[in-house]
Amino acid sequence: MGTSNRLAGMEVPITGTDQLKWTQLSVLPSSSSSSSLAAAAAVAPPTKDSASCHIITGDDHPPTYLIWRIHESSPDTLEILELTASNQLPTVGLRLLFPHALSPFAFICQNQIPTTGATPYLLYSLSVSGVAYLFKLRHVSDYYTSYSIFPQNDFIHFDLNSLSPITSVAATMGCLVVGRHDGSVACFQLGLLHTSAQGFMHELRDVGIGRLWGLMARGRTVGTVQDLVISEVYGRKYLFVVHVDGCLRVWDLDTHARVLSHTISSEAPAGCKVSRLWVGDINQDSCLISLAILYTSMDLDMETIAIFSLRFNLGDRVILLPETMKNIHLMEGRFIDLIITSNKLWILKEDGLLFYNLFHDKLSVEEAHSYSLQEAFVADQLFQGSEHSLVEMSWTSLLLSPVKDQFVPFVSSIFLRRLLHPGIYQNAALRATALDYNKHWTDSEFQSLTIDGLKKEIFSLIEGEVNAPISVIYCWKNLCTRYFHYWCKNNAPYGLLVDASTGAVGLIRRNTVSLFRCLEDIELLIYGSVDEFGDFVNSGLDLPDDNLDREILFEVLRCISSISQQLGKAAGAILYESLVSDQIISSEELIPGFLKVLEVGYSSLVGKLHVSQIGADTAWKKELEDHRCQRKFSIDMLLSLHALLGKAASWSRVLNVIENYLKFLVPPKSIQRLDSEAVFSINSSVMILSSSQVARVMFESAFDIILLLGYLVNVRGQVHMMHDDISKIQLELIPMIQEFLREWLILHFLGTTPSESLALEDFSARLSSLHIDSSTIGRSWNEKLGTCDFTLACLLFLSSETSSEDPAYFSSIYFPSPNDILRSAQNHASWIIWGGTNKSSAFFNHTIELILILLRHGQYEAVEILLGVSDAHSRKEKTSQSVQDSNGEWCIQLHLLGFCLLARAQRESQRFLREKKVREAVRCFFRASSGCGASQALQSLSFQGLPHPGYSSCGSDASWKLHYYQWAMQIFEQYNLSEGACQFALAALEQVDEIPGSKDEEVGGDPLNEPATTVRGRLWANVFKFTLDLNYYYDAYCAIISNPDEESKYLCLRRFIIVLCERGAYKNLCDGQLPFVGLMEKMEQELTWKAERSDIAARPNPYKLLYAFEMHRHNWRRAASYMYRYSSRLRSEVALKEHQQCSMALQERLNGLSATINALNLVHPTHAWIDPQLDGYSSLGELYPNKKARKVVEESSLSRSGVQCWRLQYCIDIEKLEKEYVLTLAEYFLSLENIKLKLIGNQTDPLDLVDLLVQANLYDMAFTLVLKFWKGSGLKRELERVFVAVALKCSPSRVGVSFIRNDIRTHDLLLTSSEEESSIHRAVDTSALVHQSKGNSQWETLELYLEKYKKLHPRLPVIVAETLLQADPQIELPLWLVHLFKGGRKATSWGMTGLEADPASLFRLYVDYGRFTEATNLLLEYLESFASLRPADIINRKKMSAIWFPYSTIERLWYQLEEMGSSGHMIDQCDKLKKILRGALLSHLNQVKVDSQDAVSSAASQIQ
Repeated sequence: MGTSNRLAGMEVPITGTDQLKWTQLSVLPSSSSSSSLAAAAAVAPPTKDSASCHIITGDDHPPTYLIWRIHESSPDTLEILELTASNQLPTVGLRLLFPHALSPFAFICQNQIPTTGATPYLLYSLSVSGVAYLFKLRHVSDYYTSYSIFPQNDFIHFDLNSLSPITSVAATMGCLVVGRHDGSVACFQLGLLHTSAQGFMHELRDVGIGRLWGLMARGRTVGTVQDLVISEVYGRKYLFVVHVDGCLRVWDLDTHARVLSHTISSEAPAGCKVSRLWVGDINQDSCLISLAILYTSMDLDMETIAIFSLRFNLGDRVILLPETMKNIHLMEGRFIDLIITSNKLWILKEDGLLFYNLFHDKLSVEEAHSYSLQEAFVADQLFQGSEHSLVEMSWTSLLLSPVKDQFVPFVSSIFLRRLLHPGIYQNAALRATALDYNKHWTDSEFQSLTIDGLKKEIFSLIEGEVNAPISVIYCWKNLCTRYFHYWCKNNAPYGLLVDASTGAVGLIRRNTVSLFRCLEDIELLIYGSVDEFGDFVNSGLDLPDDNLDREILFEVLRCISSISQQLGKAAGAILYESLVSDQIISSEELIPGFLKVLEVGYSSLVGKLHVSQIGADTAWKKELEDHRCQRKFSIDMLLSLHALLGKAASWSRVLNVIENYLKFLVPPKSIQRLDSEAVFSINSSVMILSSSQVARVMFESAFDIILLLGYLVNVRGQVHMMHDDISKIQLELIPMIQEFLREWLILHFLGTTPSESLALEDFSARLSSLHIDSSTIGRSWNEKLGTCDFTLACLLFLSSETSSEDPAYFSSIYFPSPNDILRSAQNHASWIIWGGTNKSSAFFNHTIELILILLRHGQYEAVEILLGVSDAHSRKEKTSQSVQDSNGEWCIQLHLLGFCLLARAQRESQRFLREKKVREAVRCFFRASSGCGASQALQSLSFQGLPHPGYSSCGSDASWKLHYYQWAMQIFEQYNLSEGACQFALAALEQVDEIPGSKDEEVGGDPLNEPATTVRGRLWANVFKFTLDLNYYYDAYCAIISNPDEESKYLCLRRFIIVLCERGAYKNLCDGQLPFVGLMEKMEQELTWKAERSDIAARPNPYKLLYAFEMHRHNWRRAASYMYRYSSRLRSEVALKEHQQCSMALQERLNGLSATINALNLVHPTHAWIDPQLDGYSSLGELYPNKKARKVVEESSLSRSGVQCWRLQYCIDIEKLEKEYVLTLAEYFLSLENIKLKLIGNQTDPLDLVDLLVQANLYDMAFTLVLKFWKGSGLKRELERVFVAVALKCSPSRVGVSFIRNDIRTHDLLLTSSEEESSIHRAVDTSALVHQSKGNSQWETLELYLEKYKKLHPRLPVIVAETLLQADPQIELPLWLVHLFKGGRKATSWGMTGLEADPASLFRLYVDYGRFTEATNLLLEYLESFASLRPADIINRKKMSAIWFPYSTIERLWYQLEEMGSSGHMIDQCDKLKKILRGALLSHLNQVKVDSQDAVSSAASQIQ
């Protein structure tokens, strides 16, 4: 776009048009012609990017803008959008998929055929293969996504291959016109008549010699039809045809007659040919129609547009005026589209839009005005272009500021904010950019991203490339360059949208649609060329009347432009981010840094930062170049300022001119009435985005003026500025500009910041959601929350009920003209800043109203920023103290800021940031309550979603503060922020003491009329709750003992115990760190109550807490009582549990009984007992009658052998506890062996336990149990029973299912006497191993325990031997057992005498069980030993009663042998044994006889 064209407007995108969901419908080919068409060559113009808009008007519905698009990349697809200016942007569009590529033509009109049903539109299209289509379209929203094929009854097609080749096509309702290569034109009544009906086709040809005024004869030939246009004039439809040879013809379609034929080639520029034709509307006053013809150069890259006029008289007379109105040469930029109306001409080029006014009375065209496209805005926002240096001075100044430690997140926030700017952000461009970084999102993943999630994903694309603070700028630059490339690719301009009835102008792009607006006055100055400021004198701007003042103003603007170019465009972005970020750096620090860089440049430190990024040589060269530019700038600025001073003669006049210039920055004011509900529509979204564009320019302009004034102050000595002028700058101008800057900042922030999605956990947001859905209009836009296109201003607009006196407001049913868009943006800015009044004091009040609306809908982050901006501004004002004292506005602001910080803290995931916001919120609430007029101001502050902060009937300031602090406490509690809630509870306690009459237990003026003790008790209870939530156990304990309300105190104590137990912090209860002064008894009662009503498996167990609690206080018996209670409940409640649980319970019982015994051992023996009936259990029901304790029934178990009842009676001493411990230990061992116990009640019989223990080879435990429960003869009896069982397990003939647990080595010690026993020996399971203290053999076990316990019962070997022989009379007794009978020695002179287990007993057993050979051998052994005594022992043998043999048993052995021999069994063996026995006995008897005689003789000699 040439520089001579004055900029008059800019593009405003309709946000959201790139995010439509498309309903795709396939158009089925005809079965009769599909095969031939597939093979046919192209007969119509080829596909290219094209688009157009058709406006459908009606009396019963608002006008509808139907937009169609054809993409060269998808030649078989036709896209259709249905837009209504007064309604919301639709969410779906229609895509028709054709079987063949399409020509760049489509025509949509209103369906006026009466028999078509619910199809309001007709669509004409043409494929490249020569098939014409007519579709009967429904509303786009009526085509559901479930459809896949376009209804065949709703379209017809017609083959035009016979007319090949087709060069141009046009249509109107009921008529399709095609131009051919031979110059002929054919008309088809497509839609009105059947394709086979007569009159369906008509060819337009010359007839006769001429018509009316002597046109050419029929024989004249014309060139190829280049373009066709159908236009309606005075109710008749005319066809305008332009041929390649420059012939222009006009046909009356109703009569098929030609009304004009004229050759215009003479007016064509040299070397150009006709390419396109456009026809405007008729001018009713002059009866002229404007025509525009595009000429393209065949050799030169130049395009020319010629404007002609046709005069239509009444009747059929059409006259072409002889002279063209203007030839417009398009030197730069590719031509895209053109639209001409009755008095306006719009030319779309790839670099901008040109606008011309047509003056038919003067046959002239006004000088061009240009409209900038969105590409320029996007490039400027993303720092694209050569004028934006990567490391311009604004970035480097940021590196030297206090923000350098957070440089990366701060800079990233700037770029992210601009990438997500409405009109810049686009899904397709972002996803294409991400693919360059090897990042791919699925559709579901991308759609699920929130705004914060989207920011994190975008930052992750460059996060890995950031290796130094300065490198982040390069990384973002590269990303934005890629993004801008894809943005331009996906938003290529296709065509124009013009509504002649309103003057609306729009642009149809590849994926979006937009409108154009006019520029504000200050934009005309800012975007105008600095060298052409003189042209603005007659531009209509409100400039100074004095010529000298105008010159001064233009010089000031040149100085501003120089500073802006020197510092760079990023400076405004940095300042903006500093104002809306989390106060990383304040503007008070930032602006002086910019001014310092303007004066002296930047130090070598910054140059060093560039070395790592661009290399040492390049960085050195850059540093030299920057210093050169800095010197040049300083000199030029000083020269300009001196020239300005010389022209104005004084700085006062310059400052007055600047002050007059500031009127351009004053936000507009318009009076608006609040009488209608706002409706969010396409027009309103355009209005909001337009106002944000204006606000951006205003903000940057105010910032530039501040920089200029600051620069003047810094160089005041060099430019001879007086002190009065400096004071005016610092005290008047800069505060005024800062006020403007804040107002435009708020407007831009609201218009560009995406809204937050509703948080389901937020109570106020849920209320807001209900409120939104209460109206039919608002039900859909609730879903838009959290999207980039639905900004805070959209939310505010929908929450208002605003209209304007201006009829051209945003509620129009038409797309507004550029001027109307500007006026609506001004009205919107007025409403945002001033509300519905033009009073200058209304800004604060209306800002509060807007903040309340945002709070109602959960926009906490935005509110925090807005209030932070206002708070920072108020702190800078010199009259801040008066602000605090006036009407409580300062208190309202702090109150809302505190509430907002509180809500954000609740959502914050990072602990550090959450704690920081909590502290800030607490500070805000305290500051709000301390301001003058706070009670009156805050009492009136109530709206849906925010609880009322106070009471109107509070009698004193302290009473009001009490309620306010309680309200704040409840709000913090609601958001689970206990730290802040605790602070306000403590603050409320302080206020209780300040209330008159509180010390007399009456809270004077309190509307609740509660005693002071009750209020204090409730507050201390809250302090306890909050400190307990924060795990501040000592503070919670202090709150308990400080509570004056006894009932509340005990409730808190109970809660304290429960919570500490649940958290496992029982050490705090029992280690003595918390003394529980005066609460010991209550503490014990609470623990006891909890123990009795808790599950016995609770962890930690309350009984153990009681045990530790009492042990720490040396209450041994009480500690023993609680642990025994624990053991008793385990015994009764876990009896029927699963095996694993039973084993664990038995282990717990053992631990409990052991602890009980240990505790009683610390007591004096006379008091070492417990009585469960007297130790606290019986009183539990009386203390807490509302709940029942778990009942434990203890029943005794009596032994089958009459064992004395060991049931625990009233008093339980250590002996009984030890017995129970042993019994429990036995049960535990059996449970480990998976042996199920037989219960009698909830006890087990010791006899059964002994049997089970022996069966399980648990002999140690079995003997321990026997020794513990039996004494005297009972002990011997039980020992015999145990050894009988053990001996039986050693007998091979008794090895069965119950005892197959022995190792194979068990039987290696036995000499079996039969094959049956051998088979049993082989069948023994060798897999089970019995774990004993000595060896693995049952024989070894028997030997071990027999040696150990025969001292307690000497007859045990006899019992064992008799058991073995009884089980198997042929068993070979082990040698160790035989040795036990022999006493471990050979036969002595004493014969076979000894203890109970003597050789005589063994001899008797042999005889009793038929072991005659062993009996005989044993007897012979002792007889021989008797006979072979040493001489020394003979004397002893001859003493009286010195020897003894079991003669009766010997006699019985003799008779047994005789009986066996007489019966015929083992005769030889019996005879042999008898013979041996006889000889031995005779010898023995003879020896006894001799010894007896010697004894008698010896006795007689002694008598003598």
